[in-house]
Amino acid sequence: MEFSAIFYSSIAGAATLIGTLLIFYYEDYAKRNSVYFISFAAGIMLATSFFHLIPEAIEIKEISANIPAWVLCGFLIFYIIQNFLVTIHPCAEENCEVHQLGIMSFIGLSVHSLLDGVAIAVGFEVSSSIGLFTAIAVILHEFPEGLITTGILIHTGEIRKKIWIYSIIVATATPFGVIASLLFLKNLSPNILGILLAITAGSFIYLASADLIPEIHKSNRKINSVILIFGIFLILILGKIFH
Repeated sequence: MEFSAIFYSSIAGAATLIGTLLIFYYEDYAKRNSVYFISFAAGIMLATSFFHLIPEAIEIKEISANIPAWVLCGFLIFYIIQNFLVTIHPCAEENCEVHQLGIMSFIGLSVHSLLDGVAIAVGFEVSSSIGLFTAIAVILHEFPEGLITTGILIHTGEIRKKIWIYSIIVATATPFGVIASLLFLKNLSPNILGILLAITAGSFIYLASADLIPEIHKSNRKINSVILIFGIFLILILGKIFH
């Protein structure tokens, strides 16, 4: 379980760097097609939350009636993180507003990626299948995040060396979150695991509904809805296979 959590979190970190590379070498292509990755990631995150994380949290927690409250708590935690720390948001349009950048932006993105690592570790603490679905959702979210943030930084005039440093910090935060979780969150009670799964589900729902889906609407491409629904059905199919 520990190896799997570290392995998949490393892939998630690599996905951020791949997004950065794609912008560096294929900027026009990446900007034109980033909305498709966003649509797919949104479907994956919603399906993982509603079909796997929340049902599993209800199953393993003794007082399952509290799970919706913890899901809402996860939603609010990421709302606060996005509004007070993260000033970079997804942007599928070339002429979108570039938000003020600064060190707090990258602290926020790093915290975000750190919590993604915690989510992966908690998922594998519950079971291999829950860990796998959580990791897939994180990986598919990290890739467009790498695309988008790098694209914005290039347009603000940041030099590539500095962008690489920022990307590496964000990328390594995910496996670091897993390692920290493995050190400090071992042998948790079922109730605590259920709460952490519910918080993870709430964070995924927030990221999909508040960050990703609004950008899908901005692009005004009908195929985005198809891609989002495909992401949902893919998780359903994988769930049948792995269960």
